Amino acid sequence: MIALIQRVTHASVVVAGATVGAIQAGLLVLLCAERGDGEREADALLSKLLGYRVFSDEAGKMNRSVTDVAGALLLVPQFTLAADTQSGTRPSFTPAAAPADGRRLFDYFVAQTRMRHAMVETGQFGADMQVSLTNDGPVTFWLQIKPQT
Repeated sequence: MIALIQRVTHASVVVAGATVGAIQAGLLVLLCAERGDGEREADALLSKLLGYRVFSDEAGKMNRSVTDVAGALLLVPQFTLAADTQSGTRPSFTPAAAPADGRRLFDYFVAQTRMRHAMVETGQFGADMQVSLTNDGPVTFWLQIKPQT
């Protein structure tokens, strides 16, 4: 599974003119399931995400996690993170999980996150979403847990 995380001062997702998710300070997480991913990869990615230290301590060092600072999470499904861009000028999405698997793993990830973290908002799987954010820093990281074979 892949998570592109961005430290934000605020972020929101709009679908068909209505806000479906919005947060203040925390992390915007673009989330993608790849072929071969399962609950094991989702659980490992969630543990890494909740413990990943991207917020500053008193000395200005990235030493605090979203959990440490009681930050919010906005989880947004984005299958395009799995794109194969190695050849040609059009991305291939064959590395992404099939839509049914992607939805199941996104829903699983959201449910597990809500059990472990207080402030969780989401985008909408399969929808045409408009995502707005103010990246704080800017701070952006790519987290990936490869499927075990």
